[in-house]
Amino acid sequence: MTVKFTINGVPVEAEKGESVIDVARRYGFEIPSLCHHPAVEPYGACRVCLVEISKGGRKKMTTCCNYEVQDGIEVVTDNEDIRRNRATVIELLLAEAPKAKAIVKLAEEYGIHKSRYEKEGDPVAQMHDGCILCGLCVRVCTEVVEVSALNFTGRGDKRNVGTPYMETPQNCIACGACAYVCPTDCIGFEEENGVRRLKKWNRELPLAKGEDGRPFAPQFQLWYFTQKAGLDKDFYKKGGPGSR
Repeated sequence: MTVKFTINGVPVEAEKGESVIDVARRYGFEIPSLCHHPAVEPYGACRVCLVEISKGGRKKMTTCCNYEVQDGIEVVTDNEDIRRNRATVIELLLAEAPKAKAIVKLAEEYGIHKSRYEKEGDPVAQMHDGCILCGLCVRVCTEVVEVSALNFTGRGDKRNVGTPYMETPQNCIACGACAYVCPTDCIGFEEENGVRRLKKWNRELPLAKGEDGRPFAPQFQLWYFTQKAGLDKDFYKKGGPGSR
């Protein structure tokens, strides 16, 4: 079903069920976001993708990653109110992750060089350690990898992302998907001496080697993939990816 509406006065078309942010980007409109990824369901956590939407004569500001397209709506992606609200959100995120390149870059674009909310020795910021609680790592681990080694813990200012009981997750296959989608690079992914490490989760797994002798993936991860895909248990030893 085709849905027709406007973005910044430009008529656009989309399929029912699509999100405003995906359609806007397809038509070339820039909308910043930190927690949106096409591989997982939208969550609206970072709040950076704020836009103004008019419907039936009423306007409201809302995140557009989790707002489905509707016939006749009018979307505005950039004006003074939007930029002011985005700037406030970005400043709060900068206090949580002052070293995150993606957030620092956004802050500079909005004229923010230091967050008013950043406090030296803030125990909450130290606990988060650069995590902005966007939940991308949790969602990709659950929805894509289907391991569910991560989740949110605590409430209020004690809310965090971590593993059950904050212990090393034995079901983590060290695939690295969580580190790949993390917008602040706070998880810490590295490979050294035949071992893959995810530092934030305190997970280390030895890497399997291909026929050329080079390590290419954790053996536990390969075992998991063969089980999920119904492959022969020796698939990765007999010509599968990494064997050459």
